[in-house]
Amino acid sequence: MTLITQLAIATLIVGATVIVHLIGLAMLLAVLRRYRRGAVRSVVVLRNSAAILVGAFGLFALHAMEIWIWAGAFFGLGAFIDFELALYFSTSTYVTIGYGDVVLPPGLRILGAIEGASGIILIGWSTAFFFSIVDRMKLLERDFDSDHGHQPAPPPPEGGPPPA
Repeated sequence: MTLITQLAIATLIVGATVIVHLIGLAMLLAVLRRYRRGAVRSVVVLRNSAAILVGAFGLFALHAMEIWIWAGAFFGLGAFIDFELALYFSTSTYVTIGYGDVVLPPGLRILGAIEGASGIILIGWSTAFFFSIVDRMKLLERDFDSDHGHQPAPPPPEGGPPPA
């Protein structure tokens, strides 16, 4: 396969995975925006925990779909004899582990390199998204504490033991 053909196919796959990622993050954000403050501290903690779990599992599901898209392309292009091998290669490439025990045939190697670049960018995007969700949860807990008269524990004095 020519370089131009590989780049064209890679562009289509990257475009598809970016769109999947964007739509997936938008859906996750819509679900997580349903989060509301509770009236009781334990409810706040449980809701925060549930929101973080939904976010984490949602991100894993998104990346799994993107890995399967790449694996499907490799399998469809005849790079591997079975889908399991294509999925294994795609997973290790997407997360940039790249064991090297399975490699693409000449004429498709550029696709593998672009999958690695795409994967690391999408993982970075997910990391930023997840961090912002967790940070938002911390802000909501802080608002809860101030609304309910809870004061954070004072910091320990310089060089001394923490207060009892």
